[in-house]
Amino acid sequence: MIIGIVVAVAVLALLILTGVSVRIVREYQRIVLFRLGRAVGTRGPGLILINPVTDRITWVDLREQFLEIPHQTAITKDNAAISIDFIIFYKVVDPAMSVLKVQNFAAAAQNVAATTLRSVVGDTSLDDVLSKREEMNASLRVRLDEITERWGVKVTTVEVREVNPPPGVLEAMTRQMSAERTRRAAVTEAEGQKQAAITLAEGTKQAAILSAEGERQSNVLRAEGLAAGLDKILAVARTLDGNTMQLQYLDTLKQVGSSPATKIVVPMEFSGLFDNLRGVLAAGAGAPPGNGAGGPGLWSLPDADQETEDEK
Repeated sequence: MIIGIVVAVAVLALLILTGVSVRIVREYQRIVLFRLGRAVGTRGPGLILINPVTDRITWVDLREQFLEIPHQTAITKDNAAISIDFIIFYKVVDPAMSVLKVQNFAAAAQNVAATTLRSVVGDTSLDDVLSKREEMNASLRVRLDEITERWGVKVTTVEVREVNPPPGVLEAMTRQMSAERTRRAAVTEAEGQKQAAITLAEGTKQAAILSAEGERQSNVLRAEGLAAGLDKILAVARTLDGNTMQLQYLDTLKQVGSSPATKIVVPMEFSGLFDNLRGVLAAGAGAPPGNGAGGPGLWSLPDADQETEDEK
């Protein structure tokens, strides 16, 4: 009976000792081991055996973590008071140093970040703080990383979330934005009017060119039509005899005489014209030709008195 109790107590003590002595360390964790108060290194990942009497351990997480820095008031290079809050992303690269060199990394990092922010903003103008976020983030990251490196911690990223200028600066920025938009609208309108004027001028130019080309082609076609007409008249005139030309000549004189002109055109061959006319009339009446003033073979025109007596 006593032996059974002793065995049971021994087994229970062994189980308790095993539970206290065995540690399972995950892949993203490390253990900083202290033996009799001295750091003897890091352990993990995997199964770790420790002496519960002489050893003490501190857990360290190697995953990337973030730290929110609340709103901090800083003065820019041009003496503008602004409020800024940002986030720091960091990860432990040396577990032993992160335990041995700093007691509370979160509190230390928060205070260092606040002083570093004031230093960076103090060397930057308000316009650069508002417009050059990437440069300010990079400057903060570099300066914080220089400090936290001795703690075995790497600052990976710094992101400024919000920048709050004073109300007076916000009002001035609003007026500046309105003026800039008005200027852009005026420039855009002027550019549009310029393009419209250029387009109108180009259209007027093309219209003038097309009009001139059409007028030229019209003149060419008109000249070609006139030339074709003259050619046709010439061809027809070549087929006419002398009598037809004489009658056409008399018709032209009749038209000239009926006009209200004060000058009378008398042909140089006036007598020859009448001789030819008598010949035409005689030929049309079928009478034998006689000797007239125009020469042999022509009929003489009847006198006016003779025609009057015949009519009576």
